[in-house]
Amino acid sequence: MIDNKKFKIFILVFSLLAAMFSYYVWQVFKTPNFDVKADKPFVLLIPKGASFQTVLDTLDKHKLVRDQLSFRFLAKVLSYPERVKAGRYLIYSESGNFEIIRKLRNGRQDAIRLVINTFRLKEDLAGKLSKQLPFDSTFIFKHVDSNEYVSQFGFNKETIPCMFIPNTYEILWTSSFESFMSKMNKEYTKFWTAERIEKANKLALTPTEAGILASIVEGESKKSDEQSRIAGVYWNRLKTSMPLQADPTIVFAWKDFTIKRVTGKYTAISSPYNTYRLTGLPPGPISIPSPQVIDRVLNLEKHSYLYFCAKEDFSGYHSFASSYEEHMLNARRYQKALDALKIK
Repeated sequence: MIDNKKFKIFILVFSLLAAMFSYYVWQVFKTPNFDVKADKPFVLLIPKGASFQTVLDTLDKHKLVRDQLSFRFLAKVLSYPERVKAGRYLIYSESGNFEIIRKLRNGRQDAIRLVINTFRLKEDLAGKLSKQLPFDSTFIFKHVDSNEYVSQFGFNKETIPCMFIPNTYEILWTSSFESFMSKMNKEYTKFWTAERIEKANKLALTPTEAGILASIVEGESKKSDEQSRIAGVYWNRLKTSMPLQADPTIVFAWKDFTIKRVTGKYTAISSPYNTYRLTGLPPGPISIPSPQVIDRVLNLEKHSYLYFCAKEDFSGYHSFASSYEEHMLNARRYQKALDALKIK
């Protein structure tokens, strides 16, 4: 009878200890153990060559781990100290030790969602990329401004902006600059389908030239429903060897984007981007054009217009003309509206 009672007590104590141990194991493995805001994950960057101690120091610096003992214990159990992998890892508020340590040990990085927008200058592009990728802006600009470097992708330092198609891309933080550029080149090749290339060829344009023209069209008008018509005007001028006389190229040549009105003072500049003095397209794009505008150029409106100027109602739209005389009438109406506002 006594032995039976002792056995029951033993079973009870064992069950209690087992429950306590199971609860502790559950806490070690699954309970959220990171002090992270619910709406903003912590970005853990582990550089190449980092040790387990480096990781611990980073976590400690940001006071991220609530129970360090359980984190260190499980890390050793899972052999993480010997398998530290460089990368960018997101830690969420509900993350537990097991989930994060296994993620770090297996090198399951969280890719950077790289957003490429339209940019005017390569310096702007380099600056934007440097804020999202682990490359210095000076380093990026040096490469995209080098004919020797960008020639491997089929561009020169003037045309290289055409290779960057605005979009959102996933890039690993540990990617080399070479692999990043190769990815951009693949995306460019993917964008320029056989159908788009055929459309460009029918306009006697290369993909790069279509990109250059699109950048000018986008600089002239933000109104999507007239961009194809403006592209048609420039195409007509190209066909007849008439200077494009595109104001946005003059602004680009001066690198002064505060210029509101392009006058003779500005068109006198000596620059390969001066489309008032030179015929044909400029040597490169004046911005990174959006894919939509490129498509509007490829599907440009065919008409007889050779001129256009801003409408006098300041709507952002333009008046189009086939003859210079008609164009001057449109221009005078616009000038009169400017004079009424005393805009110089």
